Amino acid sequence: MQVRSEKNKGQTEPDCNSNNMDNGKAPTPCSPSEDVTFDDVGPLIKMDNLKNECEQSPEDSKDKMLPENNNVKDKHVHDHFVAPPKETWSGGADYLLAAIGYSVDLSNVWRFPYLAYKNGGGAFIIPYFTVLVLGAVPVFFMELSMGQFSKEGPINVWNNLAPMFRGIGFASCWMAYIVAFYYNMVIAWAFYYLFSSFTWTVPWSKCDHDFNTPDCWQTDWDVNQTHSNRTYNSSSAVSSSFEYFERGVLSLHKSSGIDDIGGIKWQIAGCGVLTFTILYLSLWKSVKSAGKVVWFTATVPYLILTVLLIRGSMLPGAEEGIKFFIVPNMSRLGEVQVWIDAAVQIFFSIGAGFGTHIAYASYNKFNNNCYRDCLITASVNCITSIFSGFVVFTYLGYMAQKQQKHIRDVAQDGPGLVFIVYPEAISTLPGSSIWGILFFFMLITLGLDSAFGGLESPLTGLRDEFYRVFRHRWAREVLTLIIVVSAFLFSIPCMTVGGMYVFKILDTFAAGTSIVFAILMQVVAVSWVYGVDQFCSDIYQMTGHRPGLYWRVCWKILCPTFLLIIVISSFLHYRPLTYKGSMGLYTYPTFANVIGWGVALSSMLMIPGYAIYYLLTRKGTLKQRLAKGITPKRDHEDIARTDDVKRFRLKHWMTV
Repeated sequence: MQVRSEKNKGQTEPDCNSNNMDNGKAPTPCSPSEDVTFDDVGPLIKMDNLKNECEQSPEDSKDKMLPENNNVKDKHVHDHFVAPPKETWSGGADYLLAAIGYSVDLSNVWRFPYLAYKNGGGAFIIPYFTVLVLGAVPVFFMELSMGQFSKEGPINVWNNLAPMFRGIGFASCWMAYIVAFYYNMVIAWAFYYLFSSFTWTVPWSKCDHDFNTPDCWQTDWDVNQTHSNRTYNSSSAVSSSFEYFERGVLSLHKSSGIDDIGGIKWQIAGCGVLTFTILYLSLWKSVKSAGKVVWFTATVPYLILTVLLIRGSMLPGAEEGIKFFIVPNMSRLGEVQVWIDAAVQIFFSIGAGFGTHIAYASYNKFNNNCYRDCLITASVNCITSIFSGFVVFTYLGYMAQKQQKHIRDVAQDGPGLVFIVYPEAISTLPGSSIWGILFFFMLITLGLDSAFGGLESPLTGLRDEFYRVFRHRWAREVLTLIIVVSAFLFSIPCMTVGGMYVFKILDTFAAGTSIVFAILMQVVAVSWVYGVDQFCSDIYQMTGHRPGLYWRVCWKILCPTFLLIIVISSFLHYRPLTYKGSMGLYTYPTFANVIGWGVALSSMLMIPGYAIYYLLTRKGTLKQRLAKGITPKRDHEDIARTDDVKRFRLKHWMTV
């Protein structure tokens, strides 16, 4: 077997054992033979494979007997194994910005502020950070470690953990792919607004369009006066920005519901083509191309948010908005739903479960400090959520005072916040076109780097699954084209005049209960089946530090408990779909809810489905098949030779 040389596979160039740095003595230089060299094939080739190629000190030999290294056997690597070509990030900063850019997305701007005000204001921070520390960060660190140690994508990584659970990888890639159908539509809408902002007066500030209704009310009109033969009525008036989004941009008034989505809105389709084209050009080469783009897309939003905060804090009513955001209502902490909302938000915001962090980490150097990357990314993510909350509520306070309404009547969740409330506030500012350009450009950059990561999951997963194909020229480019074009075609229903009804179904079911279920199965498979002790040994090989009791307890007990509660609660608290628009409340028919659950189950069933398929298609007795299914492939030869299955012992399952 001939593989290419790389000196950063878990050690420095003159060191044959990653633990030599701990014994206080200079390592003995070694020169591996030409036949056996380092390669990015994860744990299939370890430092111990070179023991016959290097001169080793007694300290080296003693160090190899440490328990932390017992998981790496000195065994023969099959000659038929062909390592897939595996590029790496151009630099650590590229990876870190890509991880931050993927984690910090539109949900930080439109979902966190809404959930905070809905669940007790400043009191929401308590369950938010509790779940962050005890749940989201440990899961995030787990995914980074899985990808970096194995050097594999979200599917093949399970060969090195528990092959029977590869369905988790397929489910993650499938969910990331489905999310692209509707998530990229938000970017397309932002492009539509961006282009519309290049006018002297932003179009959503007026009620003189053909699509406007008699209930339309401009934000610059005095509510105590009559304008265009209209008198302000707080119960029936619809803001010009609301009608512009629903009737001007989406043409939703031309659709009667999900069973009548109508024809394609060609302006939206054109913006969709632009969005997917940018995605392809950013992904078609490798992560190196995306790594350069994120230097721009991951940093610009913070500059624009800062500018918007400074301007918003000068508006009348901004102080009341901030108070509403941060003043805690401690009585809400006793409600289970508040904790569920906090858990769902932080897990989704971190971006766990989609396989993207595993895919990104697989391109890291073997000895990269993934622990540091985890803490930095999680911290930036949370700070951004809180920071954007201040920005949002300065404008919500301003709008509430302007419309003589309570803030709770102005605030909206999801697209309504960024395409209705924000534009409405912007339209009242001097130089509204400039503010519109800045804001929607920020939305585009926030969305794009998350979209990069979303599609990188299926790209890396399929690339590693069919690695022999990727030895051919243009294979990456062709696969990227197939993924991007097919995602665009599946997103066409969201580009119709009734596309918002389709969007709502996908947004609710594509990565709702299904993503939490996938994360739950992932944590159980790694911490219980693969084993916390084994996993900590893997991390020790990469970083030189063994995770402490905090990480072990979170992985083994707290994370599964949190996630199981969320999954059960999502079923118990499920409510049939509705959409609240300017024309009133639309209730989805039963078949639409059935379709939605079908979308959710399409990924959830992959996990038990693949496990059953694995057990049915492997040779041997049921016990032998199960033993191999829950044991890393690298240990299958030992099982066949000794018939000793570590994971059949009670001690393995009880170890924390």
